[in-house]
Amino acid sequence: MNFFEHQAAARKTSTRLVVLFALAVLGIVAAVDVAVLIVFGGGDAQGIAALLAFTSVATIGIIGLGSLFRIASLRGGGESVALQLGGEAVPENTTDTQLRRLRNVVEEIAIASGVPVPRIYVLEHEAGINAFAAGYSPSDAVVAVTRGALEKLNRDELQGVIAHEFSHILNGDMRLNIRLIGVLFGILMLGLIGRKILQHGRFGGRNKGAGAIMIVALIAIIVGYIGLFFGRMIKAGVSRTRESLADASAVQFTRQAVGLSGALKKIGGIGEGSRLNERGDAEEVSHMLFGDGVGFSGLFATHPPLLQRIQALEPSFRADQLDELQRRWIAAPPNGMKEDVRLGFDVQGTTRLPAASQQLNVTPPMVSAQVALPAPDDYKRADSIVASIPDEFRALATQRDAVMPLLLALLLDDAGDLQANQRVEIAARLGDAVAQSSAQWRPQMKTQLHPLQRLPLAALAFPVLRLRPRPELDAFTDTVHAVINSDGEVSLFEYCLGRLLQVQVRESLDPSQYARFGRRKTGNVKREFATLLAVLAHAGHNDAASAQRAYLAGMQRVLPRDHLPYLPPTNGVLALDAVWEPLDALDPLAKQVMVEAITAAVSHDGRVSVAEAELLRTICAVLHCPLPPMLERL
Repeated sequence: MNFFEHQAAARKTSTRLVVLFALAVLGIVAAVDVAVLIVFGGGDAQGIAALLAFTSVATIGIIGLGSLFRIASLRGGGESVALQLGGEAVPENTTDTQLRRLRNVVEEIAIASGVPVPRIYVLEHEAGINAFAAGYSPSDAVVAVTRGALEKLNRDELQGVIAHEFSHILNGDMRLNIRLIGVLFGILMLGLIGRKILQHGRFGGRNKGAGAIMIVALIAIIVGYIGLFFGRMIKAGVSRTRESLADASAVQFTRQAVGLSGALKKIGGIGEGSRLNERGDAEEVSHMLFGDGVGFSGLFATHPPLLQRIQALEPSFRADQLDELQRRWIAAPPNGMKEDVRLGFDVQGTTRLPAASQQLNVTPPMVSAQVALPAPDDYKRADSIVASIPDEFRALATQRDAVMPLLLALLLDDAGDLQANQRVEIAARLGDAVAQSSAQWRPQMKTQLHPLQRLPLAALAFPVLRLRPRPELDAFTDTVHAVINSDGEVSLFEYCLGRLLQVQVRESLDPSQYARFGRRKTGNVKREFATLLAVLAHAGHNDAASAQRAYLAGMQRVLPRDHLPYLPPTNGVLALDAVWEPLDALDPLAKQVMVEAITAAVSHDGRVSVAEAELLRTICAVLHCPLPPMLERL
């Protein structure tokens, strides 16, 4: 499956989850009603009917409120999950060798896949090999690994594990996993209430009604076990397929199965395996983990059997080979850092960055097929892009006080009068110091920053930007809007980059509010398509005839039976303000057609420059269809 098919499948899984939840609730209500009939069935029929109605409504209410409460507790997104599991954030400027290696791997895969660099956490006290990704969208995602994974996996294996987690970020699994936590918590609420009553209730002495309270508590506990059964079945049914798909996607990310299979072999070969021992709530998040963190098997297993996962990557691998690895690692536990030294994994990439005017051969289907699916050289290319960003800018991207002016400098115009207006807007909202720094760094960016480095620099800076207090982030998004709308003369790339920053900051501030799969069809957003394609065509051509051909090439892809004339908006790029939300709400498979239409308009002659390719990547990122850097091997 490609990205859009994965997204569509995730939406279907969300619907399936709702259905399973409803069935589980009905089963629990039925169990409560049966228990009530057994205990209180001797009364009159009318009284029993009223009691059953009350207990049914109360049961549904308890389950629903429990689910809503748990989901609300995770409204902060991925960071909430990581902190609840005891994760410790990895500093952007860490000097710890293992943490630096982890950060490098995460940054490279994020840039190769075209998404913001997520925040990184480590479960310091877990010796097993495990990891998870959590969040509602790429903008609020976190990736967490255990200390055991850092110590025992070499770079190749760590890359495979992180790629597996990135597939969850891109395919829509994360938001499904968080909702699953909330759903299952609600199902387990009655059992939790029953246990609390028995633990803290007073049932002795002259306490009238103590017997009835105890009976109610025991019924709640028994029903709670029924809920636990349903919950584990739902979790296993939803999770196993998604984990198999994530393994396959991870191999697509890295284009080699050895790293991922090596990590799985080490899970099977070391004594700690992938278990999480320090946290009592490991079962609640077991469906989110890279490896089985609890030890369930059979019907309740959240992951396919370990040997099956390895054999899917290496068909010739046998069970006796895993036994041999176990014996070897009992005698000499694996050490990932020593393996890196022996295998030479820390060599930086050396791919040459192309000239901004260099032409690439592209086709719309080729581009849509690359969304969220890095090509064979993209991982090394991302490594080279990061390594080639000037040291000064990379250092600024890790500093809390510098990250806002750095990102605003990417949006400044080079014309003196327009930039002066933009600096006034920045100073009015964020202060003179931010305005001066942005203006100071703009000339260096113009001469030292390659077009391929602008989006990666923003991606590297984003985790630090997210650390700023909410009022400052609100002021930042307001400033970005003011800068790109200062007089309507901002370039299309700078406008789209500014919009992307606004979208990412907004989603990181209120992640649960923007986590949804779209359902609109292309026929419902005809005018928005026409506006977007007209702006793209007008911005990319000096003559009206060529612009019209580009516009028609895009419209032919998305709305071949409609005849909307080419009409460049009078307010230029600012007309795009009205198109983003309707287009972003498209059904996943409709978005595939949208990406092809945008590509056709940008490359109606079959070729695009590197600068145009970066514009295409930025537009797709705004619409949550991330593209890797550069669209083909040069």
